[in-house]
Amino acid sequence: MTGWQTLLYKEVLRFWKVAFQTVGAPVLTSVLYMLIFGHVLEDHVKVYDNVAYTSFLLPGLMMMGVLQNAFANSSSSLVQSKIMGSLVFLLLTPLSHRSWFVAYVGSSIVRGLAVGLGVFVITGWMVNITFVNPLWILAFAFMGAAMMGALGVIAGLWAEKFDQMAAFQNFIIMPMTFLSGVFYSIHSLPPFWQKLSHLNPFFYMIDGFRYGFFGQSDVSPWLSLAVVGTALAAISALTLHLLRIGYKIRS
Repeated sequence: MTGWQTLLYKEVLRFWKVAFQTVGAPVLTSVLYMLIFGHVLEDHVKVYDNVAYTSFLLPGLMMMGVLQNAFANSSSSLVQSKIMGSLVFLLLTPLSHRSWFVAYVGSSIVRGLAVGLGVFVITGWMVNITFVNPLWILAFAFMGAAMMGALGVIAGLWAEKFDQMAAFQNFIIMPMTFLSGVFYSIHSLPPFWQKLSHLNPFFYMIDGFRYGFFGQSDVSPWLSLAVVGTALAAISALTLHLLRIGYKIRS
């Protein structure tokens, strides 16, 4: 294997060796959300015509798992390597910043998609789900995981300790994920909060992903694709730049 392939394999193996924790636990959390919210709100919430609430909820939970775990994979790997001092061995290799980017973001995509697929396999039998536009599903799942993997690299480079990493995740990633329409349609919100939701890029990832299942969405899927694509390009460019200059990893 070449350098970037070896690093990618190492990063995938890092989370797969403890898949019960890195994949199984997030899937279990989503199953609990499905059981609790689905059974409680099934007869009280109606979002789309001919779409049950539990069916509406499943794509949101899948995408939430993809986004959160893609971010957690790259960020935790970098922070752990910095604290343990093992990052120096990676710095000694002749790998380019592009190789780092492909390996860390690529492994994040694998973990994010593994969690999303696990959520579907475990909970898909509970609901009546359709696949109107599978290509939209794949596109938004891949782009969302890549974007969060790149954002995780930025957070991992910035954080000096686990406390900072936890603050980044708890005060930025978690609120933006939960307020992105996972459990509801933004049309059910007051006008002010609807406008605020349109500033959240996570909303477009989840809304576009959901469009692939039902052919219905809160905004145009093309708008969602443009917003997510632009955000992915901007965050990827920033990540590559920080890796190139060795931000907080080279003295």
